[in-house]
Amino acid sequence: MEPMNVVIASSDPTAAELAAHLNRHFRSVAVTRSLDEVRAAIPKQRAQLAVVDLETVPLEKIRELCREFGHTSVVCTHRLPDEEMWTSALAAGAIDCCHNADVAGILQAVERSLSSRRSHAA
Repeated sequence: MEPMNVVIASSDPTAAELAAHLNRHFRSVAVTRSLDEVRAAIPKQRAQLAVVDLETVPLEKIRELCREFGHTSVVCTHRLPDEEMWTSALAAGAIDCCHNADVAGILQAVERSLSSRRSHAA
């Protein structure tokens, strides 16, 4: 995995656990608790990835985040993601939508996104 800075947006108490898992794979991981905090943290941390809990940041705001921070890939999470939520998240610009604790799913989404970017660049 390329060295990346990650921002997690989650008001869920388990966000610290997710951060600990992701910290093993990325250069730095910062946890925020609101939309305003994630908006401030992405440029401050120079984050290439934002993992955004849809219970913290509503799906309607994901599109804005993706437009505002085009250099940052967004993976949405939820405690009960479903097909409709996944489709809506991708339509808003996210690269995936998975369960809050699905570290493997988050990592796979990032790898797919990086592979896609590399093939487009070539």
